[in-house]
Amino acid sequence: MAKMTIARLASAADVGVETVRFYQRKGLMPVPAAVGAIRTYDKNDVERLIFIRAAQRAGFRLSEIAELLALDPAADRTRIRELSQARIDSLDEQIAALTAARRALARLVKDCARGEAGPCPIIEAFN
Repeated sequence: MAKMTIARLASAADVGVETVRFYQRKGLMPVPAAVGAIRTYDKNDVERLIFIRAAQRAGFRLSEIAELLALDPAADRTRIRELSQARIDSLDEQIAALTAARRALARLVKDCARGEAGPCPIIEAFN
């Protein structure tokens, strides 16, 4: 893959140019030196950008992604595993909270459907 502009980099990773710039400001993506007035990127930058997006989809925060990027995949297996297990634990907590919220809302929907007279309990529950 030849050198590319930021627009081509963003397109190759299916993100917007502003997303690339955001990651650069956060220190997750390098800002290459300009050749003339244009900065160019290569396949390593595409791979890094794809990694960042995949890690975000897995639930990692930007600070955790920065740490993952700094780790050596062979030498730092223990730390990578610890970060990943912590993310799993956090996701499990979020799933439990969402499940409880869903159950409570489903109960309110049933209560609202049963009673035709008076206010719907869904609105009252949120007040």
